[in-house]
Order: sequence, then structure tokens, then C-alpha cells
Amino acid sequence: MNLPRISASSYSNTAPLIWSFLYGSQRGKAELILDNAPARSAELLATGRVDAALVPVIAYQTIPEVRLFPDVCVGSLKQVRSVCLVTNGQDLGEVGSVALDVSSKTSVALTKIVFREFLGHEPVWAASEPDADKMLQEHDCALLIGDPALSLNAGAAARDDLKIFDLAEIWNRYTGTGFVFAMWMAKKAPGGIDLAAARDEGLSHVEEIIMNYSDEIPLDGEEFRQYLANNITYSVSEKLEAGMNLFFDLCGKHGLIEKARRLAYV
Repeated sequence: MNLPRISASSYSNTAPLIWSFLYGSQRGKAELILDNAPARSAELLATGRVDAALVPVIAYQTIPEVRLFPDVCVGSLKQVRSVCLVTNGQDLGEVGSVALDVSSKTSVALTKIVFREFLGHEPVWAASEPDADKMLQEHDCALLIGDPALSLNAGAAARDDLKIFDLAEIWNRYTGTGFVFAMWMAKKAPGGIDLAAARDEGLSHVEEIIMNYSDEIPLDGEEFRQYLANNITYSVSEKLEAGMNLFFDLCGKHGLIEKARRLAYV
């Protein structure tokens, strides 16, 4: 019997969704492929090399025939901490160029919507590797996502030369909704795995997850615990679904996708 192949990023905020496949009751029920870049999982799904993947939500609009797994997500109701814009002290209205961490196309699209729709101006965009110091040597502003952004936030008190802007917080301020960054998707639901049960099991093992990342992320245990419990949400509420629909509509308005399609679930 062939195991289903699934893919996810190895960022710490995905850990509760994949812990069960690595260590828990779902272990051995799927072949799990991990990569630092969420965009890589989207590529694997689009090319048919995996059966399901935890991918940036904009992939729902760009991969033909893909559907969403209900309820399970990586989202934020207000402040996410691990998706941010950082400047050399400027306010966002003063930014003329932005270096984009292209690891997640959702965050790139959200950044463009923030400037175009909310701030009313268009900076120059440049793709870049996620290195804040290098990005800010050549540009006014940098988009960082995942653990590099979380690490930058953790050390922000020692960097009074920088200004950090939380993208989920900006989104909430202008829309009143939450934001979904990633969801599990597939063209056809693979049998034998339960993604909601995997999430619930992972969330019951947060202490083990914190220990696993203790050498990689400069957060103390309590701060990391608060990040996973309060900054990230792993279930799709009405507020998050409303935010996802609005995000897709704005992506269509600003030419980031061809046309927003309505949500369809496996």
C-alpha cells in the first residue's frame, strides 16, 4: 500500500500541525516532506509530487482544481509576530523600495495590498533572500516571514535603529478581520490521515515542540508558548474565513491573481 505524500514548511508555527506525523498517532500514515520555504510545498502540490500540502493560501487561487481542508490553518486574529515589515526607522508611508522574502507568495501579495490598498502608494519591489541586514542595506523596507521574522522580533529591543510592523496587525486595523496565512490543500483528499486530529494532538504537545526549537529560536519558553497559543490560531473561525475571502477579492482587484474563486473544501 502506497502511503500518501504530504508536504509542509518546517517553520515553528507549523509544528503543531505536523507533530503527530513525526511523533504521534499519525506517524507512519503518510510520507512527510519538510522544507523551510512554504512556497516549495506549493510547488510540490502544483506539480503533483505530493497528495496534499500545507501551503500559502494564495496557492488556492493559482493551482487549478485544488481544494481546501476545512478548519485547519495557520492564521492570526490580530498580531502574528512571524510575518512583518521592517524598516531602517522609516514609517511605511516613507518607504520607496521593499525587499521581499519570496518564501511565501501569500505574504508577498499581502505586502503589496498593504501598500496599494491601505497606504495608497507603490514602492519598488525586489526579491531577496531572508537576511534583514542585507535587505536593508539596499532597500528601505524588508518583508520577513516565519522563524527569521520571529527571531527579529525577539531581538527588537536591542535594535532601536529598526521599526517593525506586524502584517496581521495592519490587516486587522484596516479590515477588522483576521488573516489566514496557510492551509492544507489537495486536489483529492488522501485517505488514511486526519489533519484535524493531527492538529489537536500537536497542540496537546506544545511543551515538546518548544523543546525541539529551543536551540533555533531566541525566545524563552513562556514567550514561545504565548506565540503558539495566542499569536497563531490553528482553526478557521468566521472572522478568519471573512478575512480570507476579502484577501482574495483584493488580490483580484490589484491584479495579483486573475479572478478570485470562492472557497471549496475537500
